[in-house]
Amino acid sequence: MSETLALSKDLINRPSVTPEDAGCQQMMMDYLEVLGFNNEIMNFEDTSNFWSLRQGKTEGPVFVFAGHTDVVPAGPLDKWHSPPFEATEKDGYLFGRGAADMKSSLAAMLVASKRFVKDYPDHNGSIGFLITSDEEGPFINGTVRVVEELMKRNQPLDYCVVGEPSSSEQFGDVIKNGRRGSLTGFLTIKGTQGHVAYPHLADNAIHKSLKALDELAHTEWDQGNEFFPATSFQIAIIKAGTAGNVIPGEKYVEFNFRYSTETTHEELQQRVLAILDKYNLEYDLNWKLNGEPFLTDHGHLLVAARNAIKAACQIDTAPLTSGGTSDGRFIAKTGAEIVEIGPVNKTIHQINECVKIEDLDKLTEVYYQILVELLATPKTF
Repeated sequence: MSETLALSKDLINRPSVTPEDAGCQQMMMDYLEVLGFNNEIMNFEDTSNFWSLRQGKTEGPVFVFAGHTDVVPAGPLDKWHSPPFEATEKDGYLFGRGAADMKSSLAAMLVASKRFVKDYPDHNGSIGFLITSDEEGPFINGTVRVVEELMKRNQPLDYCVVGEPSSSEQFGDVIKNGRRGSLTGFLTIKGTQGHVAYPHLADNAIHKSLKALDELAHTEWDQGNEFFPATSFQIAIIKAGTAGNVIPGEKYVEFNFRYSTETTHEELQQRVLAILDKYNLEYDLNWKLNGEPFLTDHGHLLVAARNAIKAACQIDTAPLTSGGTSDGRFIAKTGAEIVEIGPVNKTIHQINECVKIEDLDKLTEVYYQILVELLATPKTF
């Protein structure tokens, strides 16, 4: 059994459902301490976080591995063919909640760092770990808080590899070099409740909002660019009405933008307000900015990542910005170059989540080769 496989199983066996950590981070810190890392626990409220740093022989660049120990709930246990928190090998795959998202990545980060420190004890720059137990949840007290604290200290972050499961059909075929922004709106349209037999005495909140919602749904917000698809608007929730013979006096609508770097969340908010006001609606609207878009379209890290995947997997990887959000959106505020590299994502959050066992050592090799290219030899930055 490879060390990456063994550590992956150890992590999976710990039921760390958000925001619980179940000892995962202590195991990681114990491992890193032996390698010369200085660990700092940075817990906030109910969330476990740690920041760890190993200084090399030069100040140089700061390279960070980032990830999360928390996982989503297992779901119906009777639908799993093996217990979700008992790592199980079957038919060349490792099964268990978090196998792909993202405990195998955490294990590969640890083993790659161990191997690199052994091979290059006097490496340049620094290697860091930024780990949280709240990525799958409300993301209030996790990476965002740690980053805020590090920025207060003027702690530089130059490169960051996030271990999210980025691959699509085979390991290494896709890495994420950016993510779209996410903006959610919570809209309440106001009317006047009344009896359906007396519509002249009421003001139907559903009827009066239809034209505005249709315009919002069919507006072209931008055309995207070479890195991002066009901004999308999607209505996720609509609630209205109390009974079959009552005209609703309120209508609740929750919608989400996934937006490109061609626009800003302020511009989207202004345009939504303009459309609502165009139809003389009375409404309340609150916003939640889940994350701003970020992009690493060039730089040393992207080159190193592509070279490492080519060497380990003999394929050319495709940098994409598709999919949801990640904690990379918080780390991007530091100005760091960021890529996400991890296992195939087909089974994440699903019953019988799994990762191909042979991919674990490939992932470790990719992380190791990136460290070698960026920190092993003198570079001009």
